[in-house]
Amino acid sequence: MTIKRIGAGKRMSEAVVHGGKVYLAGVVADKAAGQSVKEQTRDILAQIDATLAKAGSDKTRMLKVNIFLSDISTFAQMNEAWDEWIVAGETPARATVEARLAAPEWAVEIMVEAAV
Repeated sequence: MTIKRIGAGKRMSEAVVHGGKVYLAGVVADKAAGQSVKEQTRDILAQIDATLAKAGSDKTRMLKVNIFLSDISTFAQMNEAWDEWIVAGETPARATVEARLAAPEWAVEIMVEAAV
């Protein structure tokens, strides 16, 4: 089986495709860093859409999602953006936890596994 790396860098790849699945690295806000949790989540979800497309997949094929919040009290704000984005009936298995993220301007990080 082949392994396809998308956005391969020195330390990590943006995504890896193998065995009929795509594994996305943790995605953090790019344009919305330092903004509200809802805006950061929207930014992240747009990046996820783009990366899944590069891998030949989309959000309706997500299998598992892990969401990390720097402050779990922002759970509802994150869910507002999530609920606007997700396709009803095509929801993945999902977990959300509070965690210290790599930089203070990031309040949300999302990891995705999807079928291709």
